[in-house]
Amino acid sequence: MKTILFICSGNSCRSQMAEGFARAIRPKEWQVFSAGTNPGSLNKNAVRVMEEVGIDISRQYSKDIKEIKIRPDIVVTLSGNAKGKCSVFAGAQKVLHWDIEDPFDAKGRDEDVLNVYRRVRDKIKGLINKNFI
Repeated sequence: MKTILFICSGNSCRSQMAEGFARAIRPKEWQVFSAGTNPGSLNKNAVRVMEEVGIDISRQYSKDIKEIKIRPDIVVTLSGNAKGKCSVFAGAQKVLHWDIEDPFDAKGRDEDVLNVYRRVRDKIKGLINKNFI
């Protein structure tokens, strides 16, 4: 069984969405984890836009990379901050960096903010499909 770890800054949006997609797409062949360099809490907008595509991430929770005790085969960073910290997992067979905007920084009306989350969600889904299917 292979393991994959998604890392971003807060482990509240991007890495949580990536974990949700990877679990949905490869549930039997992969152990999937996510963590953050400075974890916050699971973002309600991330939960909402993932529900729109039929994936429930509401039971996932934010974790610090220091809590991850596995040795992942693949590490995927989703922010520049996380990229600089991924040397913690130097034993990984493969390290990928996906530079994805942080939807948490979105401003504007509720629907405008949700559209940013949707755009990020769809980009992550495309990268998961391209790299792991």
